[in-house]
Amino acid sequence: MMKKLLNQNANYEQELINSFEPNFSFYKNTINRFKSDENNTGNIEDDKTKKLSELKKKINSIENCNLRKNSKNLIFGHGDINSPIMLIGEAPGEKEDETGFAFQGDAGELLKKMLIAINIKIEKIYLTYSINFRIPEDKKPSTQDIKRYSKFLKEHISIINPKILVLMGSTAMETVTGMNNKISDERGKWRELISNNVNIPIIITFSPSYLIRFPENKKYSWEDLKKIKKKIQDLNINI
Repeated sequence: MMKKLLNQNANYEQELINSFEPNFSFYKNTINRFKSDENNTGNIEDDKTKKLSELKKKINSIENCNLRKNSKNLIFGHGDINSPIMLIGEAPGEKEDETGFAFQGDAGELLKKMLIAINIKIEKIYLTYSINFRIPEDKKPSTQDIKRYSKFLKEHISIINPKILVLMGSTAMETVTGMNNKISDERGKWRELISNNVNIPIIITFSPSYLIRFPENKKYSWEDLKKIKKKIQDLNINI
């Protein structure tokens, strides 16, 4: 059905790609999701909020971290904490450090367009970063930084407990999976990460900031977005 729709709109993909401008150890087991009792939704949300608050305090108490010392804000995460989709970027930039929120400026606008392309509003997902503080001159984080923040990120994933995890950029890929291969070789492939005794499907794709610098790769991101949309449909996820 999805394929038929795309065939009827042959020019739409190219138009969408052109519109992308600035203004997740793995297992192959069957996914096993557990449904929560609706009556416990409030308690689950309260528990999540408490755990997230405790995790934020842990990150903000890291010792001997130059990133924390030289940043204005800890960029923890925002969005719907009960969303089935968790999106992890690389690290905050200047705009994010100034505002205290993830995915601001041109990268944020591009991300909104990418999500809208598969009928998802950015407010309906949960956003965070692999590294919670800005890296000077927006350079790639060191191996030490990635290892240091990896344990916090995995705890973050465990608390949110999403049904789909989207890793945007090589730092997100390395922090979650441990892989440091070229992202161009790893993007667009579904893998699984086990968390809370549940297999979470994860997909690696390019970050919005990378796409702004290298717009010729937007066509690959569009292919990744279509795979995400199909996975949402296959898992009967409402978002």
